[in-house]
Amino acid sequence: ALKDRIAAYRAENGLKETDAVPADAVTASGSGLDPHISLRNAELQAPRVAKARNLDEVKTRDLIKQNTDTVDLGILGESGVNVLKLNLALDSLP
Repeated sequence: ALKDRIAAYRAENGLKETDAVPADAVTASGSGLDPHISLRNAELQAPRVAKARNLDEVKTRDLIKQNTDTVDLGILGESGVNVLKLNLALDSLP
């Protein structure tokens, strides 16, 4: 199943067969409720999201940065993109 998810992610996002896929792109949190994805995951999806929403890719990447939560105390955990906030920001564009 994991190989199928990786192949589907690559196909959806126009990646080559040799391109690395972020782990969080093909796995789920235990509860399935985590609103964050890795910054790399969001960056790889930016061109597809921009095209689907008829937006400039630069604007899409700016919104990704604006909705990225940094690590706690500058050292704990990893930065993550809050997908809920990002989608609300994308939806609020004219």
